[in-house]
Amino acid sequence: MSDAAQLTITEVRAAAEAVKAAIDRHLQAVSSSTEPGDPVVVHAYEELAAAAIAYDQILYEVYDEVTPFEIPGDDAGAGYQGPDHPEAISVLIRRDYLIADPKRLRAQAERVDESLAPGVGADGEVTAASGVLFGEYAPDEIAARAEEFGLEEGDSTLWVSATEPADPGEWLPEPFDGADPELLICRFDVSEVYDDELDEL
Repeated sequence: MSDAAQLTITEVRAAAEAVKAAIDRHLQAVSSSTEPGDPVVVHAYEELAAAAIAYDQILYEVYDEVTPFEIPGDDAGAGYQGPDHPEAISVLIRRDYLIADPKRLRAQAERVDESLAPGVGADGEVTAASGVLFGEYAPDEIAARAEEFGLEEGDSTLWVSATEPADPGEWLPEPFDGADPELLICRFDVSEVYDDELDEL
């Protein structure tokens, strides 16, 4: 067995040991906690989630296998108080972007809407350009082509919540006011914070 292969297997074993240790720390924190939302428990949970993700990733890279664990963005799903069979679900998505290149953003908008005069306010006025691009392209396409549009992806989150069927237009005046953590079925977060945690492991 080559040194590189041996090193990789050693890394998988080390990641597995990190998960075991994180499980022990989490169990210790949970069994010692006396208050809801104990920060020690929250920290132990986050460490366990990061260790499980790291193990799952390296296991797949080396052995093309995965674990049966699904790690949500946080522990909000554990507090679900909604019905077992909801009549409808609501998907709430937030994606943040840094405007990395205002000129490129403006140029892309000008291709869509010629009424945006080339060169006028090219260093600013990104609000009009943003409105044009988000009106023309679906959010998923903008996410996939963010760099092309002069954007840099930041944190994002997706919530799936149980809800009641709504009449057309019923919630449009206040679309996000109905987000109830107790109805949250699952949540998926993407952030550089988690990348940093994996690097530390």
